[in-house]
Amino acid sequence: MSAGQRPGQAANPGHVAIIMDGNGRWAQMRGLPRQEGHRRGLEALRAAVRNAGELGVRILTLYSFSTENWRRPATEVSFLLGLLKRFVEKDLGELHAAGVRVRIIGGRDDLAPDIHRLVEHAETVTRDNTRMTLVVAFNYGSRDEIVRAARQLATDAAAGRIDAAAIDEAMLASRLDTADLPDPELVIRTSGETRISNFLLWQAAYAEFVFTPVLWPDFDRAAFEEALAEYRRRERRFGGLSEPADRAAGAA
Repeated sequence: MSAGQRPGQAANPGHVAIIMDGNGRWAQMRGLPRQEGHRRGLEALRAAVRNAGELGVRILTLYSFSTENWRRPATEVSFLLGLLKRFVEKDLGELHAAGVRVRIIGGRDDLAPDIHRLVEHAETVTRDNTRMTLVVAFNYGSRDEIVRAARQLATDAAAGRIDAAAIDEAMLASRLDTADLPDPELVIRTSGETRISNFLLWQAAYAEFVFTPVLWPDFDRAAFEEALAEYRRRERRFGGLSEPADRAAGAA
């Protein structure tokens, strides 16, 4: 516990997850095409990774492309995939040199071969890095993730590899895409929307949520620091009681 920190008061989060929202609205407000909003959003992504490392965040998870995003117009989907390719091709070397491990979560079976190779390459090159972990949720939907985990357990139970009656929370969590990662303590959503859009439904069960009106392309260091400050103002009780309530209960 840091000096001056109250019992139960949150310290800085080690794992922050961000729903990056508002690229399209940012562009529309400026009379620009949506593609320009996505380009500026990529710049904000780069800044968020840099700021997270400087602010002591050990794991940063970014919701970059959901399973539902495939429903967007084909031209926009193609543009977003192109941005992903450029990000990996341009930034992977810098991330690797900075000691950042890259993890990609989301379904992979139906990805185009070139995207699949890109994902595998990014993870392979950086897998031994330990300074920070950047988790990119790509082709990701939490319901899909949970269904895939449940299907694996059902297959193993049917084959006799596990006892169905022994399946518990820990066993299911071990089959999720994030099995090697701790749960996020803080989830941030930009653009003023107050929903989580099928993102980390299992993992965020006890996360704190900060919803900021800042559109993603404008999410700078000051906005990041304000979200972290809001997190530190929260009390993390995990279903328990705060210290004053504990004392009152004891006195009774």
